[in-house]
Amino acid sequence: MSFLIVKALLSGVIVLAVSEVARRMPGLGGLIASLPLVSVLGMMWLWRDTGDPERMAIHATATFWFVLPSLPMFLLIPALLKRGIAFWPSLALGCLLTMALYAAMVWLGPRFGLKL
Repeated sequence: MSFLIVKALLSGVIVLAVSEVARRMPGLGGLIASLPLVSVLGMMWLWRDTGDPERMAIHATATFWFVLPSLPMFLLIPALLKRGIAFWPSLALGCLLTMALYAAMVWLGPRFGLKL
């Protein structure tokens, strides 16, 4: 149970760091947010919990393929904001786009042999 608390606290510290840095320097905050820290931590926790190379390989591969449908959100949101759309609707539309692209990936991926 204490390791679960450590994982939660460390993850929270990362989110806190991103938000605080981004408040002062948005570009640097974006850089930190773009780092695969959550993925690396997730792999470390998964390895610690399972030690299973096959599971780790599937996880890392799936992470790669699921990053791709999330990327257009980071283009749509600023485009909408620059066109005068408020933040919350822009964020909601970006999230909806990402969810639709995730669904497409889940549906299409296995048809191309991807083990998601």
